[in-house]
Amino acid sequence: MTRKLTFVLMMCAMMIPAVAKGQMVIVVRHAERADGGAAAGAAMTTGNDPELSEAGKARAQKLAAMLTDAGIVAIYTTQFRRTKDTAAPLAARIGVAVEPVSSGDMSALAAKIKSHAAGAVLVVGHSNTVPQIIKALGGSAVTVADDEYDSVFFVAANGTTTRIRFKP
Repeated sequence: MTRKLTFVLMMCAMMIPAVAKGQMVIVVRHAERADGGAAAGAAMTTGNDPELSEAGKARAQKLAAMLTDAGIVAIYTTQFRRTKDTAAPLAARIGVAVEPVSSGDMSALAAKIKSHAAGAVLVVGHSNTVPQIIKALGGSAVTVADDEYDSVFFVAANGTTTRIRFKP
């Protein structure tokens, strides 16, 4: 009986939305890499942690300009330089520290996002983690191509997901 109750409680906890009421989560992929991308399997290793290209730096600046007045209260990135560098211009502009979270720990990221009752949260991920993050937030299924850097996803508390594209 205890196992069944534990199972039911765990299932109920999993159904609680990851986005708090009144909160907006903005999810982006990191900007363009200086190495032009990586071969399959190498993109998420610490030995391959390139900085942003000039186009990537311009995109990060544009993202900062776009989101300056968005009411962002927290910024989460992965442990990789390209995600932190994408978030850095906005963080400096609005005075919010960038907090890295392991790219493989979606539950820790979801808990951190849920800890903010209101305001917007920016999450900078990778082409393979952005869809996972959005799904964990109760959002729509999305795809991000390996050569795609121009999507900004807005995930509302009810799971509504809106995608816009921007050019630097």
